[in-house]
Amino acid sequence: MDTWSRRKFLTASGVAGGVALAGGATAWGVSELLATGSSAGGDSEASTLVLVTLYGGNDGLNTLVPAADPHYRDLRGALAYDEGEVLPLGEGLGLNPGMKGLKKLWDDKRLAVVRGVSYPKPDHSHFRSMAIWQTASPSGPVPSGWLGRWLDHEGGGDPLRAVSVGATLPPLMAGETTAGAAVRLGGKKLPDAWQRACTELARVDKDAHPLLRRAGASLADLAKVSTAFDGSRMTDREDPNEPRDEDDGNDGASAGGQGELGAQLDVVAKAIEAGVSTRAYSVSLGGFDTHANEKATQSRLLGQLDKDLTAFLERVRGTQAGRKVVVAVYSEFGRRPKANANQGTDHGTAGPVFVLGDPVQGGFYGDQPSLTDLTDDDLRVTTDFRDVYATLLHGVLDTDPGKVLDGHDTTLAFL
Repeated sequence: MDTWSRRKFLTASGVAGGVALAGGATAWGVSELLATGSSAGGDSEASTLVLVTLYGGNDGLNTLVPAADPHYRDLRGALAYDEGEVLPLGEGLGLNPGMKGLKKLWDDKRLAVVRGVSYPKPDHSHFRSMAIWQTASPSGPVPSGWLGRWLDHEGGGDPLRAVSVGATLPPLMAGETTAGAAVRLGGKKLPDAWQRACTELARVDKDAHPLLRRAGASLADLAKVSTAFDGSRMTDREDPNEPRDEDDGNDGASAGGQGELGAQLDVVAKAIEAGVSTRAYSVSLGGFDTHANEKATQSRLLGQLDKDLTAFLERVRGTQAGRKVVVAVYSEFGRRPKANANQGTDHGTAGPVFVLGDPVQGGFYGDQPSLTDLTDDDLRVTTDFRDVYATLLHGVLDTDPGKVLDGHDTTLAFL
């Protein structure tokens, strides 16, 4: 099992500026983010993308369950769900029993399920696979994330066009010329003396050496950190689910994700309602590395995901901007079809991607991987992950996907 760390992940991703990213390239407090909203509030005509990362490798076969397939029950044994337990979607497939909110979205034609999603020659390493997903570069490391490249092309130098809610900025939001902003939950404001010192030191003459100007800009960003708004469900303590550096030991099943998904989505909802200019948000949930005792763990996590996502979508539908929100949910890989000896599953390949929201054309997209035609005991990939990204770039972020995805512009019909 891989040991996760921010340093190792950033190195594997190939994204430039790893040291800066580990601390958040541009740090903001939640109240400061909300203060940038327009007077019109959440009435923007622009669409908004909310990207949800499930860290650890979510088991796709027990999320989108082929319960009618006898081969599934043969492979999974006690981990298998019966047909009567799952929430039926058709074609012999059903949602995990804990995902009743997503089932309602499916019935309302507001949930698209993209099946068999991964990249060519899938990798079983957490950090290598996540680096590929976040950079959209399966052929090798590149110096930017896919939303970072969108920022380079379309962001106009504004880091608030892409916001990660959490203590660190993920590589997916690091461009070569522009990086997004990290908004930490429960962050403490710098003492006044430090605020004044940072402000003074940030005043660097425009003719100064480039490195001095860069240091000044970093200090100016640091001075922007503010106390989180009242009512956040996070406290001022350190987030226990925040990934540690490799010197601090194994992150275990958390595998780099955060807890408190509802609190993260609460920030996103408030920003949308306030008319903040952000077009893309990143939130995350960890804990999906289910090598043992999977059924109870995954059921709990999927129940939390379902509850928090459906509450978020119902809330933002109250504004014009919120009705243009599209949520995409992915994980770095699925799990192996066959259960292991510990009532869990090991690192696999393809899995489903969920796309939710009012603009979504609900239904199935891509083929369901066969359980009898495996590659080295893994599911075959039926949908290239870049097809999903290209669709989101074109349909939500109004961008030519070829400019961001190195010429890849194949789209799907869910938007």
